[in-house]
Amino acid sequence: MRVSQFFISTLKEAPAEAELISHKLMLRAGLIKRLGSGLYTWMPLGLRVLRKIENIVREEMNKSGAIEVLMPAIQPAELWQETGRWDVFGPQMLKIKDRHEHDFCFGPTHEEIITDIARKEIKSYRQLPLNFYQIQTKFRDEIRPRFGVMRAREFLMKDAYSFHTDENSLAQTYQLMYETYSRIFTRLGLKFRAVAADTGAIGGSGSHEFHVLADSGEDAIAFCPDSDYAANIELASALVSQQERGESTDAMQKISTPNKKTCAEVAAFLGIPLQQTIKTLAVKAHDKIFLLLLRGDHQLNELKVRKIPFLSEFQMASEADILQETGTVPGYIGPVGLETCVIADHAVINMSNFVCGANAEGFHLTHVNFERDLKIPDHVFDIRNVVAGDASPDDKGALEICRGIEVGHIFQLRTKYSEIMKASYLDESGQTRYMEMGCYGIGISRIVAAAIEQNHDEHGIIFPATIAPFQLVIVPIGLQKSSQVKDTVEKLYQQFSSAQIEVLLDDRDERPGVMFADMELMGIPHRIVIGERGLKQSVVEYQGRKDQTSQAIPIDEILSFITTKLCIN
Repeated sequence: MRVSQFFISTLKEAPAEAELISHKLMLRAGLIKRLGSGLYTWMPLGLRVLRKIENIVREEMNKSGAIEVLMPAIQPAELWQETGRWDVFGPQMLKIKDRHEHDFCFGPTHEEIITDIARKEIKSYRQLPLNFYQIQTKFRDEIRPRFGVMRAREFLMKDAYSFHTDENSLAQTYQLMYETYSRIFTRLGLKFRAVAADTGAIGGSGSHEFHVLADSGEDAIAFCPDSDYAANIELASALVSQQERGESTDAMQKISTPNKKTCAEVAAFLGIPLQQTIKTLAVKAHDKIFLLLLRGDHQLNELKVRKIPFLSEFQMASEADILQETGTVPGYIGPVGLETCVIADHAVINMSNFVCGANAEGFHLTHVNFERDLKIPDHVFDIRNVVAGDASPDDKGALEICRGIEVGHIFQLRTKYSEIMKASYLDESGQTRYMEMGCYGIGISRIVAAAIEQNHDEHGIIFPATIAPFQLVIVPIGLQKSSQVKDTVEKLYQQFSSAQIEVLLDDRDERPGVMFADMELMGIPHRIVIGERGLKQSVVEYQGRKDQTSQAIPIDEILSFITTKLCIN
């Protein structure tokens, strides 16, 4: 491809609204153009990257035995009403009406549609298992679209749905999809981790997320470097401490702590370790107040709290509720002297001589001990986020925390949708049974941004070779002035093209510095510079995108050199 016949639109500076480096670089490199909030046009350069990712995903899904379909983006309300998700999916669903005032939505996902197909088309166990997938545009009306295509309202997704006779068959396909996803992200050239995750709004039982590792990731991942354990921090289990409760050392005292509301402020004021404090959080559920106790250096995990049956619908208590229940304001509440139901985290139950709120504004209690100063909590649960250094749940080492960008998610839906929608089949004995289901998604457009977050430098994008828009760029020096340069460039361009190498020829009448900067910004992995100075010595200048310096390669060897670099046989 010649630049003169292509379309390149680079920018020296990113627009002010761009926050993440991937958003800035995608706009600067001309991969995308903003149309509206969370809406982007994929420009020719960006579309080449998108299609390469799409093709790798399609190839691996086909290898796995999945069958491609294409379902409508616009979905009738009736199917969503049948599962009850029309009202509960939330404002992310864009609801529309046709000219007859019939309700539709722009599909955010396709569980209802594919289950409707399955109940109409699948009748016998002999037809199962089946795994259907599509690559299609989705729309979710994000409350705050941001970070470019990382959290856009319209995005390209691969979603697959499998149907099975029993749980064992589902588990086999689930494992197959786990392995398929691992191959996909490996082929894409990404550093990633598969982590145990919550099923969220999709529902079901087992679930794994696939995260591209990047410092800018929205999700925190807990993993053990000494084993295969990895989980979203919301799901990672904190093991029960084996430490025994220490003996009390002094009598409980009420200490003045003016304007010191947080555990960190109190610990600094008293000159004690933060781990020696307890934070007391008041929550409300079923019109009743509960107190949650956490070690001062730990953070509440709301997902874990919601898994406690009587707190599944909890909310943080209002200041008025707290005042009525404890007689004080937030920042000074504690469990001593109250009849309120107390739920303690595992890390709290064996603490001794700790500091907590005194239920009096401006005061805290020191040297507090269970049994002596207050009763053992009513309930003890794992209700905190794990931290670096915690024991790994598989007991094979200590946890570390990293950041990740979710690009894939697989679920064992079981019969969540098939039962509601009556998607059944006849088994070998002629009995009617509901199909077991799996669901498997990959954010194809999001992968572009995630790859850039993981692969860039001060000059621009460094695309992994398999998804770069072009494999090689030729930058001529003096193309319009030297017939020797022009002839050599044309000859090499034809040779590379004939060898099925995706080559971009920068035939613009621009200064070398401009061309170099644009090509580095766009992230093309390999670059050849051809000028009269080198041609006098029968060499061209080669530099890889990650290389610090260039090297001279004889002209008659450059084709085999590049072919070897690209691993083309």
